[in-house]
Amino acid sequence: MSPPAKPPEGVWGAVLLPVDQKGGIEWTALREQLAVLHGSGLHGIYTNGTAGEFHSQTEEEFDHLSQVVADFCRSVALPFQIGVSHTNARVARERLNRVAALRPDAVQVTLPDWWAPGYDEAERFLVGMAATAPDIPLVLYNPPHAKRRLSLDEISRLKAAVPMLIGAKLPGGDEIWYEELRRKLTHLSVFIPGHFMASGCLAGGRGSYSNVACLSPAGAVRWWWQLGEDPNAALAFEARVVSFMKEHVLPLGARYGLSNAALDKAMAAAGGWCPIGPKLLWPYASAPQEATLQLGAAARRELPELFPPSL
Repeated sequence: MSPPAKPPEGVWGAVLLPVDQKGGIEWTALREQLAVLHGSGLHGIYTNGTAGEFHSQTEEEFDHLSQVVADFCRSVALPFQIGVSHTNARVARERLNRVAALRPDAVQVTLPDWWAPGYDEAERFLVGMAATAPDIPLVLYNPPHAKRRLSLDEISRLKAAVPMLIGAKLPGGDEIWYEELRRKLTHLSVFIPGHFMASGCLAGGRGSYSNVACLSPAGAVRWWWQLGEDPNAALAFEARVVSFMKEHVLPLGARYGLSNAALDKAMAAAGGWCPIGPKLLWPYASAPQEATLQLGAAARRELPELFPPSL
């Protein structure tokens, strides 16, 4: 029997897809990105989250991405999770079956969402995913835009039904929500959105699959360590991060009709830490290059702690 899986914690960075002029994935640039993510000190990396464009990949691209990331992470002993999500539950199960041999530290799943599942269907789905690869831990992605948002009670029931469910990415909430989290999900590693990392982790979260790491992976890691050394300063910085999101990132999305994935990718392009532009895989809209330059200037002006002097 495999030893119990260690619940994840800390700041994890998304693997983003560099898109070339022909609209395909630029694999050389992706490998350069992996090297930078490793060098930034992140606790781990993951594929196919909100910004990972799993919904736009062919199965061949999914398999190649998973192999490239697994090979790299094994070579440098960097923890990694692979997102196997798909709107079609049967395809998600096939993806999990194929990546099981890569031995990721966990796989991330979203609930099937072409038709929002009821609770019993959600449990049946997770039980089936766990049975497909019994030794691979599961992390549930249940973001604000999910068609089926689970309550903390429901997630607690899922944990009881699926012991290999070790973590979840949830949107956070108010003081009452966090009090309920601390009572009901003591054995689950709940990750909080990146811009609420300090307050969320002080209230009971274990870490973040971080949108702030899209802007600056090394800066997000520095903020994590600040949280342990000077919580008040980390909370003060969070207020500025949230203000930056409200004043610059969300208006960018409203102006150009952009998805959350496009905004995360625009932040990565604005951060300038790896060879990636704001472009998404066809047919989704992306932030104009000029807008990402303006976003980068605003970030350096308002959040200079995220960036070394040379950037």
